[in-house]
Amino acid sequence: VQLQASGGGLVRAGYSLRLSCAAHVSIFSRSVIAWYRQAPGKERELVATISTGSNTDYADSVKGRFTISRDNTKNTVYLQMNSLKPEDTAVYYCFARWGSYWGQGTQVTVSS
Repeated sequence: VQLQASGGGLVRAGYSLRLSCAAHVSIFSRSVIAWYRQAPGKERELVATISTGSNTDYADSVKGRFTISRDNTKNTVYLQMNSLKPEDTAVYYCFARWGSYWGQGTQVTVSS
């Protein structure tokens, strides 16, 4: 498995979740890693990205609430999601631009 996503779940609005994306070492050291999400009936959208040098970028809808980070010792990228809203409900996917690898999705459901 090149990318392994985990950490989704069901939470109430205002609570937090942390997603993890464990990458194969050959990918992790070379690649920008991104988190995307896809809500029912909607297109997949970019949530956040992190470069190999830990430069980050966020969708406007999550700025100030979500934080993407990477742990080079664990070959893992995290997405810390705070102040979750019902509209954050989606399947979240991690993606490695080098090689265009997708992880399996992890469901995040936020109840009001």
